[in-house]
Amino acid sequence: MDTDTIKTIEFAALPELGATLEGGKFYGVTTLKDGTHAAVILLPNKAQERMTWDRATTWASEAGGVLPSRPVSALLYANAKDQFEPIWYWTSETLDADTGDKDDASYAWGCGFYDGYQLNHPKSFDGSAVAVRMIPLVL
Repeated sequence: MDTDTIKTIEFAALPELGATLEGGKFYGVTTLKDGTHAAVILLPNKAQERMTWDRATTWASEAGGVLPSRPVSALLYANAKDQFEPIWYWTSETLDADTGDKDDASYAWGCGFYDGYQLNHPKSFDGSAVAVRMIPLVL
């Protein structure tokens, strides 16, 4: 990771949960698949309509972020449930990434913000979306 071109935050400088940070609100820290620790910033943009997974992925990018991963969705459910309608939201993860089965590529994971349960849905279903920004931390 080239830290000269990527915005980073010092771990010691993190604010309290729910505080404004980098264009959104800080709701916790996660470890990315590459081992990088990152601050989870929930962006204020909320999708105004339900949409397919492909459209939700594009919408999140246009909002300046990404769809949250499954672990980040669980973190948001734990730390920011009151910021969500009690409906399900798309995550960034597809089922085939878990199963290795190419037939599962038409499914993606969602997280229900009424109970925290995660379930896969056909990508053609209309779901809700939020965008997060993941900012790498430096110790």
